[in-house]
Amino acid sequence: MTPPPGWYADPHAPHLERWYADPHAPHLERWWDGRAWTEHRRTPSGLPAPPPPAAGASGRARAVALTSAAAVLATAIVCGATVLRTDEASGRADTTVRAAPGPAAPPALVVDQLNGISLPVPAGWTGSSYLAQDDVVMTTAGTYACPAHTGRCRHGQVISRTAGGADGASPRTAAERDVPDAAEAAYGHDPGGRRPFGGIRSHRVVKAGRVAVAGRDGYLVRWRVRTADGPGGYVQSVAFPSATGVPAPVVVRLVFDAGPDGPPLSDMDAITSGIRPVGDKPVG
Repeated sequence: MTPPPGWYADPHAPHLERWYADPHAPHLERWWDGRAWTEHRRTPSGLPAPPPPAAGASGRARAVALTSAAAVLATAIVCGATVLRTDEASGRADTTVRAAPGPAAPPALVVDQLNGISLPVPAGWTGSSYLAQDDVVMTTAGTYACPAHTGRCRHGQVISRTAGGADGASPRTAAERDVPDAAEAAYGHDPGGRRPFGGIRSHRVVKAGRVAVAGRDGYLVRWRVRTADGPGGYVQSVAFPSATGVPAPVVVRLVFDAGPDGPPLSDMDAITSGIRPVGDKPVG
């Protein structure tokens, strides 16, 4: 049996001469797609690997670059299981992303280099600087006490990831498979086994269909989730083909609390429609 897709110790790392020129450099991890090694590499901490020695080589690890017209704020995230809740006592801090001042300033972006996409950051949102929040690329600013008093929650989060074990799956299949997992991760049990919202009582599909994402034919499914505690929320999974050569689709999860304190659903639509291939000019 072959291992499932994931990050593993890179068996070819000693050949990366520029990286190992530093004897204190940590070993690299490499993305195994379930059948073969890809050219995506990272350090065990989730930080991106340095550029490969040969010009044009594609060995890169995932990085999240928070970009504006005036400056570039760089941060990195670890690829692994999604962590959707944070503890205020952890002491981790947000990095707010703002567009540069001026009438012609472009919108702020968050860039997922591994999956080759950029996403717009709406007003009131912040780029994630949590190395422990796997795949989370942006959140609403600030936290609040979870309805079930299990810790701190956020009103909105966006997660960008590669659909694990979905090589060759259609965007529709990937989105329909992902949205139950996304709902459970957001409003069911957190990674510690707690239920910040008292568990999911019911859900209904409020939107589903084909959508153009990053210039590709994608598919989205949006659920309205009812919870035992609190107003519940909306969970959307949108899947589309990767532009980086990975056979599994890219999945962007969007989690919005319902109620007056949750972000407007117009932000969900704006983020989805604003996804672009890396290097494309943003709309706006």
